[in-house]
Amino acid sequence: MAQAKVKAKADNGASLGFEAKLFQAADKMRSGVSPSEYKHIALGLIFLKYISDAFEAKYAELKEAGEDTEDKDEYLAENVFWVPKEARWSYLQANAKQPTIGKLIDNAMLSLEKDNASLKGVLPKEYAHPALSKTMLGELIDLFGKIDVGGDEAKAKDIFGRVYEYFLSEFAGAEGKRGGEFYTPRSVVNLLVNMLEPYKGRVYDPCCGSGGMFVQSERFVEGHGGRIGDIAVYGQEINHVTWRLAKMNLAVRGIDADIRWNSEGTFHKDEHPDLKADYILANPPFNVSDWGGERLREDKRWGYGMPPAGNANFAWVQHIIHHLSPGGYAGVVLANGSMSSNSSGEGEIRKALLDADLVDCMVALPGQLFYSTQIPVCLWFLARNKGKNGFRARKGEVLFIDARKVGHMVDRTLRDFSFTPGDPETDIVKIADIYHAWRGEKDAIKRRGKYEDIPGFCKSATLNEIKEHGYILTPGRYVGAADEEDDGEAFDDKMQRLTAQLAEQFTQSDELEQKIRENLAKVGYGF
Repeated sequence: MAQAKVKAKADNGASLGFEAKLFQAADKMRSGVSPSEYKHIALGLIFLKYISDAFEAKYAELKEAGEDTEDKDEYLAENVFWVPKEARWSYLQANAKQPTIGKLIDNAMLSLEKDNASLKGVLPKEYAHPALSKTMLGELIDLFGKIDVGGDEAKAKDIFGRVYEYFLSEFAGAEGKRGGEFYTPRSVVNLLVNMLEPYKGRVYDPCCGSGGMFVQSERFVEGHGGRIGDIAVYGQEINHVTWRLAKMNLAVRGIDADIRWNSEGTFHKDEHPDLKADYILANPPFNVSDWGGERLREDKRWGYGMPPAGNANFAWVQHIIHHLSPGGYAGVVLANGSMSSNSSGEGEIRKALLDADLVDCMVALPGQLFYSTQIPVCLWFLARNKGKNGFRARKGEVLFIDARKVGHMVDRTLRDFSFTPGDPETDIVKIADIYHAWRGEKDAIKRRGKYEDIPGFCKSATLNEIKEHGYILTPGRYVGAADEEDDGEAFDDKMQRLTAQLAEQFTQSDELEQKIRENLAKVGYGF
């Protein structure tokens, strides 16, 4: 009996409901395959299902209009991938139980790359590997075949994009530290995007991983009445496998992006040397010690000091500043050491950045946000020209936000931020609104009022104040302690109550100590 199709329903950015069930069902089929290998198997098939569905929808439209359904240009003109017959989902599903299914999938991927130049070298082609269960492949095809979007192209992009992103996040969690190489947690990306607000212009990520920064940027634009083409996307990734994930991730979302790869990396072979971006969002690898800095000592990007050969943090910061347009803004995830380290000239670089008034805002994040590390990290927000877009200029000032206590634990090891667009009670909107109110933006002021320092949480500090702190940028140094609420109890009464409570606890402690001594004596270990 044929299984019923799953009717997917999107709802204002919320979970689709079936994503977790879909992943759990797919994960049960893994049968000994490691998450790092399995992600390519599963994500490749999700991608194939999406582009095949998009093709079939266009095919039906052309057929109804009496047009040539096999004219490749008809599809490419609508930014729909051309899917040859042997790569169409219906053909693969009809052969899902055949022992040759692995070879058929590989041939489908090869055909897609041949007929679509932008997919060349992107798609996985390891399905015919002898160690891979052909029964598992057939079951995965049947499972993903149940996703039904009813021929709605916009809905298909949203549904498959969310499924793809959910699978990425789950695989990142399963891979632990290695998962952080290709995936930045959604809450961190959402915070960056909602603080930078990339409505229009060029968006760049020099270490783009699987493309999450771009996906959330496009989602932000659409959520605020813009169009998916309002931003131009540029990126680079050193890991070829991760680059492939990014290309598929963006294609599923219908995002046209210039994402490039080379094995030398962004520092040594910058694929966008002349790009000046309006917004840069980046989560570079933390504290990289072998970045080859000694070979780049005279590089023009190091306008604020030569980064130490043993740590790439300030190489990333200066590379990003180099690529900012005259009015550009950047948000960068860095290890906490970047805020205070004075070793190997890092303190001097930080001083030069502050003296040039390039640092706009610093946010201290809590620990356990990342799959790859449990250590807390921070966000640097950089501005080429403070006060851009008519916002009140904050020249000579830096906003410090201490968000180390923000968020909630999803499980024993992972923390998350709450987020509902426009809701000032959710974590991400609260933090972003403080930043935008500080910059004098009307919408944020309307939601929360004019900016004011909040003891223990945020503080606007002048460069003179920062200089007094030795150019250290740790928010905790500036925001102070939160105000304690007066509980109305008189001091003498409180002290009498607390000392009585302490006396009772001392008595209980003495009784417990005596019992322990007696029990030890009973077994011959008295003292």
